Amino acid sequence: MTEKSTARADWETRIGKPSDQRLTGIGELPAPGGLSAEDGTGHVLLSWQPVAGALGYLVHRAESADGPFEPLDHLGGDVLAVPHPPYADTLAEPGRGYFYKVATWSDGGPGALSEAAPGCAKAAGSTPAPVTVAVDAAAEATPLPGVWNRMIGAEHFSLLAWEQPGAGGSDVAKEYARALEIVRDEIGVRSVRAHGTFLPETLSVRPDGSFDFSGLDEVYDRFLATGLQPVVELSFMPKELAADPNCTVFDYQALVSKPAVWEHWGDLCRELTVHLQDRYGKDTVAAWEFEVWNEANLEVFWNGTQDDYHRLYEVAVRAVKGVDERIRVGGPSSAAAGWVGALLEYCQERDVPVDFVSTHTYGNAPLDFRPMTRAFAEATGRPEPEILWTEWGVTPTHFHRVSDSVFAAPFVLRGMKSALSSTDALAYWVASDQFEELGWPPRLFHGGFGLLTVGNLRKPRFWALYLLSQLAGGRIPADVSGDGAEALVEALATRAEDGSTLDVLLWNGTLDQSKIDGSTPLNRTATVRISGLEPGADYTALSRRVDEEHSNIQAVWNDLGGGDWPDEPQWAKLRSADQLPVEPLAPVIADDTGEATLTVPLPNPGIRFLRLTRV
Repeated sequence: MTEKSTARADWETRIGKPSDQRLTGIGELPAPGGLSAEDGTGHVLLSWQPVAGALGYLVHRAESADGPFEPLDHLGGDVLAVPHPPYADTLAEPGRGYFYKVATWSDGGPGALSEAAPGCAKAAGSTPAPVTVAVDAAAEATPLPGVWNRMIGAEHFSLLAWEQPGAGGSDVAKEYARALEIVRDEIGVRSVRAHGTFLPETLSVRPDGSFDFSGLDEVYDRFLATGLQPVVELSFMPKELAADPNCTVFDYQALVSKPAVWEHWGDLCRELTVHLQDRYGKDTVAAWEFEVWNEANLEVFWNGTQDDYHRLYEVAVRAVKGVDERIRVGGPSSAAAGWVGALLEYCQERDVPVDFVSTHTYGNAPLDFRPMTRAFAEATGRPEPEILWTEWGVTPTHFHRVSDSVFAAPFVLRGMKSALSSTDALAYWVASDQFEELGWPPRLFHGGFGLLTVGNLRKPRFWALYLLSQLAGGRIPADVSGDGAEALVEALATRAEDGSTLDVLLWNGTLDQSKIDGSTPLNRTATVRISGLEPGADYTALSRRVDEEHSNIQAVWNDLGGGDWPDEPQWAKLRSADQLPVEPLAPVIADDTGEATLTVPLPNPGIRFLRLTRV
């Protein structure tokens, strides 16, 4: 198998296999209790009682009460466990009965199965099934954590100095820099994580063993000019330091070997830190995260063992902290939520600093690692490590059409809402389709990881994050009831500090990627019922929406005839259509009880943003 096909195979077979390490501070967990299965239109809605200490839950299904019960695979290509109930089984065939069981998920994999519950999806009626979103405008507002904009992913920073023409004749460096500016300005992104701090174009090793960072200086100067902060990913291995200098991956030849001499790896991490301080200032660098390696639990990214990674981590963190204790260092930066418990145990046993744990998942909402980080803090007396999902997205697969789809937009909102209380950062991977890992984009809509296309057109996923950034003020309750509530249809609501504006963001989506093109039985009609308003108060109402017919740039391209790359007139039409229009709705007047309602269609997949402003 070629190097490129090996890399692709490893990426495309990422699944959440159990770690061979026990869970830090957490014993064996009981099976969830209280499992119920509610028959819904186009789905079965499953609920159960959460289990203290669980990282998530793995849903199983069978066609008879006697089994066999197999995990439900919603085709996300990565970890199948979900972080919490409820869960909508949209793979269920309407009219066909099933039996369900749920297991807790820990760092050791799934636990015992719950008791079974029967369920049967209902066929669609003549009109979309209803849901209600109850918003309490008078409730005390609470902060809305910006887990979506603290950090984002991007291809290696050296693209900022790329000189050759790129895909479709694009200016790679200019478009890449502009993409970073767009996510900064329109989503509020503050930091960017990219691979390859030690790629050959950014670092060279002199004959005397010293390090030349002049290439990195050029790249970082250009990056920092955007006003963003880097996440310094300590990777990959310079060939002069590698035990196997031929162990490379991807088109940019990232070297994924362990070091030949471990002390030299420490020297590199130490000298990098000193160099960055000297060039950009100690206080500036102290505000950056340093992450050790990338996905060492995949063979494609690391030719050593788990023990070798732990040594790599320890050598790096002690080198960086030896320069400045304030710098936050963490890992394991693992694929499929693996190796987190093992790293915490290692750090606990050897008194190794760990300021944050970082890991990745795709095709699902992120698991809840707070039981492990809290147990670590209790056992060591140290501050609880932050939880940074430094890669997250709708798929781990290169060139997958789901990445360009509307399906991915409510998926993003589901993941971000789920992460609000369990995560410090959920970094979407990645900002731009200027991306070369397995080759440059062959056409405009090729299923690239980017929120933005080549040419910086905004995909539906981009608009999902943009609308999150538009929520003004503090969070107020927005409780969903009805057919598919809190599993298909979810909502967030905010109130401006002066009370003049109310925002409601609601969406309809599923994890089930067999529904990439939508599902008529999953369409809904949403009634937003707002209480706590001043009786008789007048409000203007505005709407924005993302669905197959609205703010879907790929549909615009298809209407123009599709093909590989636009010509200049087509580019002009695409850029003109690259927007999220504001639609005025009928004015809203609160009744004598201080309540007002709006009813809107909410297709699956689809997003609605509603803003009420006091007249």
